Amino acid sequence: MDYEEFEKAVDMFGILTRTSKKNLKQKYLKLSKKYHPDMPDGSEEKFLELKHSYDLLCKYIDSFSYSFDKEEFKHQVPAFTNYKNWNK
Repeated sequence: MDYEEFEKAVDMFGILTRTSKKNLKQKYLKLSKKYHPDMPDGSEEKFLELKHSYDLLCKYIDSFSYSFDKEEFKHQVPAFTNYKNWNK
């Protein structure tokens, strides 16, 4: 995988900043219905490109490693960064 291929896959799914694997799968299912060769706007080429992009992004998500430090936690779960102040 190179960055251009990665960027093309991200653009195909319309990912602007962040997404989860669950959201990626939902977008994939929606787009696969749109681009399926049996659909009026579908084509086998676009459908295969979508599948390749989905596989590439899933591999990227599965291979991502986390640092498990406080800053990473704040970045991943911003709502819980001030949980101690909720009861005050």
